[in-house]
Amino acid sequence: MLKVSICRDLDKCRELWERLWPQECLFDLWAVRYCFAKYYAHLPEFYIAEKDSKIVGMLPLSWIEETQRYSFFPGELWQGKTWLEQNKIVSFIPAAAKALLEHVSRPIHLRYLLSGYLSGLSPVNGENECVLDETGYLFIPARYDYVFDRYMEEFSTRSRKKLIRELNPIEARGISYRFDHFPDMEKLFEMNLCSFKEYSYFYDRRFLRSFEALAVWLKARRMLRITTLLLGEEAVAVDMGAVWNSQYTVLAGGTNPEFPGVAKIINFQHLKQACIEKFALVDFLCGDFGWKNLFHLQPRPLYLIDTSAHRAAVGNRT
Repeated sequence: MLKVSICRDLDKCRELWERLWPQECLFDLWAVRYCFAKYYAHLPEFYIAEKDSKIVGMLPLSWIEETQRYSFFPGELWQGKTWLEQNKIVSFIPAAAKALLEHVSRPIHLRYLLSGYLSGLSPVNGENECVLDETGYLFIPARYDYVFDRYMEEFSTRSRKKLIRELNPIEARGISYRFDHFPDMEKLFEMNLCSFKEYSYFYDRRFLRSFEALAVWLKARRMLRITTLLLGEEAVAVDMGAVWNSQYTVLAGGTNPEFPGVAKIINFQHLKQACIEKFALVDFLCGDFGWKNLFHLQPRPLYLIDTSAHRAAVGNRT
């Protein structure tokens, strides 16, 4: 018999997270999550499963008033959905994950679940099991023996010619790169907002402040990567990323819409650098945006558990 309890004390939640949560990617670091928790201020609710007085599972949630549902801690929102990826339900025995989910009495919307953390999840409370949420995209330099030109052989002759026609006029104007120039972060935010307006990550001030805090934290630990593409003296593309445990995560970027093609050029730069530094992987996160499949990146499916629609339907029938 499993006993499930709830922890709402932030300091105790941190201790549980750092003790139990697998540290496999950048988003698994408590400090990264806390950058968002600080500005969204959603109270944590960590569900803990115990058997024989030993913790056998953990489900770290935050209740979000504006969506009226639980999501993974810290409940950061963009366009009404959470953003941080590679989430997990910690389960040291098969029964723990299901028991944790069944103990949550209000709607849940759990995004970006890794497939390796879904064991034991038959239908929850009569609802559907996990469904495909979105697809993440990875570049694995070792597949090409860390040789960028071998990666380029993935492209057909026709595709390479098309890329050359598209990118050569820009490169002919004289491109260069500037690295880790922290003031370029403001240019990133500016260009992203200019391009996407209310659909920008940074349109929500909470998200913007969280990202600013994240950049400062990463910089202090020499994990921050800022890549700036210059045409002459003008910054026409800026990307922010982070390196942790030989994994390079490209977090966000901005481009000048007057120069179509610069996004592809700066993305190729990330791949070249990954080969030079022999990173284990480059994570371009979810969302295709029309280029990730074109670049032959490796897809990684991420999953969703959503009980909100089911419970709303049940409520309408009662």
